[in-house]
Amino acid sequence: MSLDPFLGAGRTTASSAASSSSTPSLVGHRGCAGQYPENTVAAVTAAATHVDAVEVDVRLCGTGEPVVFHDETLDRVTDGSGRVDEVPLGRLGELDVHGTDASIPSLAELLSAVSSLPTDLPVNVELKTSAVASAAVDVRAEYEVDVIYSSFHDDALRELRRADPDAPLAVLCGRDPDAGLDAAAAFDAPAIHPSMALVLETAVVRRAHDRGLAVNAWTASTAADAGRLADAGVDGVIADRWDVLDQGSEPDA
Repeated sequence: MSLDPFLGAGRTTASSAASSSSTPSLVGHRGCAGQYPENTVAAVTAAATHVDAVEVDVRLCGTGEPVVFHDETLDRVTDGSGRVDEVPLGRLGELDVHGTDASIPSLAELLSAVSSLPTDLPVNVELKTSAVASAAVDVRAEYEVDVIYSSFHDDALRELRRADPDAPLAVLCGRDPDAGLDAAAAFDAPAIHPSMALVLETAVVRRAHDRGLAVNAWTASTAADAGRLADAGVDGVIADRWDVLDQGSEPDA
């Protein structure tokens, strides 16, 4: 197993490997949220054969378990309502995600599914709060899955370092490349995850590479987005669709 897709040494997608050895790694954002119900086991397992890695969001639910969910509240994504951190895990498992049969998984359920896949699939676990960091590390220890953690929040990265001083991590940054690069140095992060706007409008890729950091940019929704990011020299493209780079295959029905 390897975290190479996040560290600037990922394989290229099958359809593009022959044309360019520098094709960025492809990371399925929330399990390719543009094609599958976001942040679900169904999404991650469906995307697995098309991507080099996946990214998911993690926060605590009302009974204290880490669950795979982006928003603070349930309303946008599910047929339920209320704050995720006030709803017990059992109830979350009864809700439908985006009108499908997919439900909100615990991090344990998702990593268990990934560990059962026929091929290795590295996972980027984005910590939505500092409170989830230690619990996420404890769950990860139960499964043979390569995980890199990321967060926008210094306090979450600080808690992660307390829970696991050696855990691989990446710093997410949306507006301030200086703050992101400084945080990467402070937390001994091997990678930075800047927004597409930062990549296209600043010198963050060059500056990160000069510091020996890998650069994985978010979020590509189209082939044009992915192409611009690849041309800018990123090491990985975090994308809502796997077909933004893999143009040789037809999307799943």
